[in-house]
Amino acid sequence: MNILLIHQYFLEDDDAGGSRFNEMVKLWEAKGHKVTVLAGMVHYTKGVKRDRYKGKFVVKRKQGNTEVYRCHVSEAYNVNFLGRLWAYFSFVFSSLFVGIFKIKEKNDLILVTSPPLFVGITAYFISRLKRIPFVFEVRDLWPESAIDTGVLKNKLIIKLAYWFEAFLYRKAKLINVLTPAFKEALIKKNVPKDKIIFIPNAADFSLSEKVLMSDFDRESFRVANGLDGKFVVTYVGAHGVANALGQVIDVAQRVTDTNVLFLLIGEGMEKIQIKEHAKSLGLTNVRFIDAVPKLEVFKYIIASEMGMSVLKNVPTFKTIYSNKTFDYMSCKKPILMAIDGVSRQLVEESESGTFIKPEDANDFERVIRRYLKEPQSLSKEGESGYGYAVKYFDRSKLAEQYLNSLEKMI
Repeated sequence: MNILLIHQYFLEDDDAGGSRFNEMVKLWEAKGHKVTVLAGMVHYTKGVKRDRYKGKFVVKRKQGNTEVYRCHVSEAYNVNFLGRLWAYFSFVFSSLFVGIFKIKEKNDLILVTSPPLFVGITAYFISRLKRIPFVFEVRDLWPESAIDTGVLKNKLIIKLAYWFEAFLYRKAKLINVLTPAFKEALIKKNVPKDKIIFIPNAADFSLSEKVLMSDFDRESFRVANGLDGKFVVTYVGAHGVANALGQVIDVAQRVTDTNVLFLLIGEGMEKIQIKEHAKSLGLTNVRFIDAVPKLEVFKYIIASEMGMSVLKNVPTFKTIYSNKTFDYMSCKKPILMAIDGVSRQLVEESESGTFIKPEDANDFERVIRRYLKEPQSLSKEGESGYGYAVKYFDRSKLAEQYLNSLEKMI
């Protein structure tokens, strides 16, 4: 098959962050399929272009065997809501132009992944003009998540967003959802069951095993990075409004009498404010690390005692799986899960950690202190999560299931 993937945030080879589709594409290409990618020039947390993209509308680059067309995106993403909206639509305009006029080879299908929801505009028009079906992937329920986090408030825009969402669901040949709750939500929106498939986020064992099977020395890494003697709890991911990392600062204040160190790795529009807040409180048990390449991320996770998955306490987030949860599982690390709903169910069913009431510092402190008293549970829960992920969330197996669904569709 020839697949056109439209993914505004498809990562560069050396980018930090979740790399689900980067890995999926490699697995598909290894099976003899060709994937062409339409992506943006701006990383979703950094909000700025690399120097090689400055002043350019489109740049065609090779990432391994994959042809990637990097299209113009406004750098106003992290300025305010209007800046973010313009960043979304600037990509729609540039990717639509490139998809219609620059990509000459014939594709069998279009796979578009959202959010942002507006990438569906590009998929729909290219689909109509080139007479090929498009598959729509739902990584996050939008506009619900934007409304719940306060990012989207204008009633007219909200109404238009719901209309456009329903339009895309009607026009898509197939819809992939990343959690069981998303499937239930779409069925309630009158999307036919037989149109929906469920290929979730997954554990990347190739990277965790690459570290574990190498000459990586966990203790030396801890000493070199000032982690020796600490009970390290690591968070990897975006530092945005939705992530509500202020709750980590709140609990850090409460456990200054212990050896707990909270390690926050990543970027985002709230990072400066969170760092300033921690500094103003004089906290020495919270450390911020800028985004690092994925392989380096796994070293930090393996060097930790636990991993954290945290989000704002809003209804929509009860429907999602946090990407990094699977990375913690693949590294045999137990999880502090401050997300209710399906993420809570995942941790409880796999016996891979403990649920914490989101944005509840009292509950967070209680759980942390329990682990300090019962360190023997760390290894048991880490192994349990690893085994569960191997059985149900192996990326290579899920990539093959995804491919099978696409082949059946065409």
